[in-house]
Amino acid sequence: MADNVTSLFRSTAAHSPSMAALTREGGEGAGPIDFCIPCNPYFPTPAMMDTMSARLRDIVTFYPSSADTITAELCNLLQLPPQAVAMGNGSTELITWIDHLMVRESLAIPVPTFGRWTDQPMETGKRVDMFPLQESSGFALDLAQYAEFIRARGTKVAVICNPNNPDGGFLHKHALVQFMDAMADLDLVIIDESFLEFADAEQEPSVVQEAMIRPNVIVLRSLGKNFGLHGIRFGYMVANPALAGRVRSMLPKWNLNAFAEYVVFMLKEHGPEYAQSLLQVRRDRLDMASQLSSLPGLTVYPSQGNFLFVRLPVGAEGTVVRDRLLTEHRILVRECGNKIGSSSRFLRLVVRPQTDVRRLVSGMEQVLYGTRRGAAVPELGAGTSYSSGTAAVDRLVGETNGAGIQMPMQMPAAPEPVPVPVPAAMPMPTPMPAPMPAAAMPAAMQAPMPMQTPMQMPAPAPMPAAMQMPEPMGAPMATGPTPPGVPARGGLTAAQVRGTTGPGLAPAPATGWPNAQSWPSAAGA
Repeated sequence: MADNVTSLFRSTAAHSPSMAALTREGGEGAGPIDFCIPCNPYFPTPAMMDTMSARLRDIVTFYPSSADTITAELCNLLQLPPQAVAMGNGSTELITWIDHLMVRESLAIPVPTFGRWTDQPMETGKRVDMFPLQESSGFALDLAQYAEFIRARGTKVAVICNPNNPDGGFLHKHALVQFMDAMADLDLVIIDESFLEFADAEQEPSVVQEAMIRPNVIVLRSLGKNFGLHGIRFGYMVANPALAGRVRSMLPKWNLNAFAEYVVFMLKEHGPEYAQSLLQVRRDRLDMASQLSSLPGLTVYPSQGNFLFVRLPVGAEGTVVRDRLLTEHRILVRECGNKIGSSSRFLRLVVRPQTDVRRLVSGMEQVLYGTRRGAAVPELGAGTSYSSGTAAVDRLVGETNGAGIQMPMQMPAAPEPVPVPVPAAMPMPTPMPAPMPAAAMPAAMQAPMPMQTPMQMPAPAPMPAAMQMPEPMGAPMATGPTPPGVPARGGLTAAQVRGTTGPGLAPAPATGWPNAQSWPSAAGA
């Protein structure tokens, strides 16, 4: 595999090669340990996998049911009205249709983030206004500054990923609802909650209920990530029925496959196992952050996703670390040099069981420090022979009118220095200071909130002037959620969504998803 690592990653542009491709290159045996693809390692259970294996012939032989049938079963499980839901063949299918149908001219997105939110609209000629998250603030998103940026740019669509990928940054529900109301005049506000099931910073963090009663809000959610089944490709969006129906009407009748149908129909019997899997991922996240924080010079950022964003020590080049971990230790990691707003000094590492984490830490010790753990980090050399930084992004911007703000990481790279042999007697540079010990880590990374105690949230601060919306001409400005009897444009009333039965509607509990008797809440608490 060593000779082909560079070509494997170069051919995938802004993403990593598939596990199938890596396994084929590696010849006989299983693929590498996967710290790259953010997937739940504890679900489905082995018994569930055995059940699916026994039904494999039927699953792959016959047509699945229609998407409407599969969506209805999912909505029954999640206690959501089917009119407000559209299921897709992975979240990327839904992102594609949202872009084609609802993004008219411009879209704003904080960066770094999931690549399809920048690449998809640029590929269709839209302007993408990129709001840079600052490393100095731990990549935290300041919603007030983001709102000012949107107003200054005149952007029509705003996107927020919560938690964000790749850094795992988290926003509380009350702040997101405040932002959604301030952006009520935009064409669309999209909240991507693909990783929210792994969060434990708030007991009920999802905004799906709020989305259904607003005329311009879409919430995107993943199933493949949460259920550990990326290969099946299924996800869903929740919105006011007018928006959800617009997307649903464009999807093929059989856009969902038979594997997706089988999993959706078997989930109702496995709620406790799913809840336990989320709890174990959160425990593993704390343990993994602690172990990685012990590596000299490595910075670990707080995360509410099932992954950790880390900055490599000074002198370490991400492509070199990635390639050596893969070829020497059979470990696959996500080097983030081709993510807009990031660089090759950053890796995204998926949360995995402790046995795998010990192997990762051991491999990184050998790659970063040689055999002397705790020694200063040596210069790792010039890296691979191709640009890992923004080559794919430069190509997209050059081919479209994706005119976002000027990003420092898009500056032309300086020529690589010629390596100079270091004499054996030369003293080692001063060691980097050890990172913050686990005991002094931020509270969000120390322990999950007890499930029995609701989180005490401070009262929302007044909205800055830049986020306050002028009143529409001839109509008073709504200052809060839609009143119970007032329908969202073309959609349900708040009362119908919150539980009052209307024509063709089943009651929906105020806390939404999933059924509290057998399934965890939106945050898995």
